This record gives sequence, C-alpha cells and structure tokens, in this order.
Amino acid sequence: MASHDRRLFLDPVAAKVPEITAMFWVVKLLTTAGGEAMSDYLGDGNLVVGAAVEIGLLIIALIWQFRVRRYTAVSYWLLAYAIAVFGTGASDGLHNAAGVPYGATSLLWAVVLAAVFIWWYRSEGTLSIHSIITRRREGFYWAAVFATFALGTALGDYTGTSLGLGFLASIVLFFVVIMIPAVAWRGFGLNAVAAFWSAYVVTRPLGASVSDYLGKPHALSGANFGDAPTALVSTILVALGVGYLAITRHGIQQPFLAQPMAEEMPERGAEAAIRSE
Repeated sequence: MASHDRRLFLDPVAAKVPEITAMFWVVKLLTTAGGEAMSDYLGDGNLVVGAAVEIGLLIIALIWQFRVRRYTAVSYWLLAYAIAVFGTGASDGLHNAAGVPYGATSLLWAVVLAAVFIWWYRSEGTLSIHSIITRRREGFYWAAVFATFALGTALGDYTGTSLGLGFLASIVLFFVVIMIPAVAWRGFGLNAVAAFWSAYVVTRPLGASVSDYLGKPHALSGANFGDAPTALVSTILVALGVGYLAITRHGIQQPFLAQPMAEEMPERGAEAAIRSE
C-alpha cells in the first residue's frame, strides 16, 4: 500500500519564487505601497487590534506559502503583502513606541539584512533567487525580504521627515537610486544577483514614499488623500496584478533556470541571469 506523507510542510518540487520580469517589479512596488498604507491605517486605530491583524495575516500567509511545493502567484504575493504590512508595523513600532530615531532604525535593519545575507551565503553558497528550491533557502529568502521591508520603511521615513526632504522629493531620490543597479548591471557588468538585491531593497523606500505622499496630510508634505483610501486602492491594484499573474501563469521559472548555476557556470549562468534578473 502506498504511504502518504503527513508532514505539514513538504519539500519543494520546483522553484518557490517567481521569475524576475517587468511585471514582477510592478507588483512588488504596488505591494510595498499597499503594505505601508495598510499598516499606517491599522495603526491609526486600536494598536492592539491592528497588531493582531498584522500578525494573524502574516501567520496565515506563511503557512500557506510554505505548504505549497512550487511557486504560485497568490500564495507568494499574499506573503509578500503580509510582510510589507508587518514589516512596516515592526519598523514604525520601534520609532513610535520605543522612541528610536529613524536614522537608528535604518541602521539597525541594515545590519539585520546584512546578517541575513551573510548567514544565507555561508550556509548555501549563493543568494540567487534561482536557488530557492529548498525550504531552508526559502526561509533565508523570506527573512531577507522582511529585513528589506523594515529597512525601507525606516529609510523612507528618515529621508521624508528626519532629513526634511518631504515624501515627494524622497520619491524622486529613491527613483534615481533604484536606477543605479539597473544601469550598472546592463551597462557595466554588475553581477546580476547583486543588481537584483540592490534594486529589491530600494523598491521598499520608493513604494513607501509614494504611499506616504498620497496618504499623509499636507502638514507632513503629503497629498492628503488619507491612509484608508490609499490602502484600499493600492491593495485592489495588487489584487488585480496578482490575478493577472495567476491567470496567465506569467513569471513561473523554467526548470533549467531553477538551478543555482549563475555563480558556478559563468557563461551559461550569466546568460540565465540576464534573461531573468
């Protein structure tokens, strides 16, 4: 008789993260903006209820994502959205509840992100998204994602408020910064993995600054549309983008790209990386 594996989390049978395409960056930016606005909206009400909602959403999304055995758009982006909400709350909590300055929280989360990358690389020998084919590597990946969200929230608030640039100027600043790894990769041969993670980190303060500009009052250099409308519209846009990805199956990594070859086989790996990252 055939035996059935009753473990809660089974080993992946294919890559657990999407291919890096233009649509990936669009949904990623919408997710960062939506998570920022939703967390701010929840924080405007009862803090205990808001924290419970953020933690509950994160737990549900984590269980779902680690239960599936290959990349699926809905589970992947739900977890990305949940981490965007929770990461914003965690970062803002250090400032609002503990009184830690935004500059200090930015430095703290930068150290946490660096520690995750170092631990991940020493353990697995690669940081490529094409290597996310085991549960341990997926754990490192999502830990890095959380750190980028928390760092980006703190950094966006630091430039927008502590440095006095305002949110609109911060949008321009981070847009320029995010173009640097793209230009360096395409024109100057920057390593594809380094270019990807550099751009990935900056998407958070860019999206958060967009969200803050739209939602915050004029007194805080915002457009005063409100956190609730901003959260609602951005979340709907995320849902539409994820629905498109799910229906079209856009962004599923091809089997030959779902191997950690970009670092070990320079010619073939570089070609694969160029086609993806």
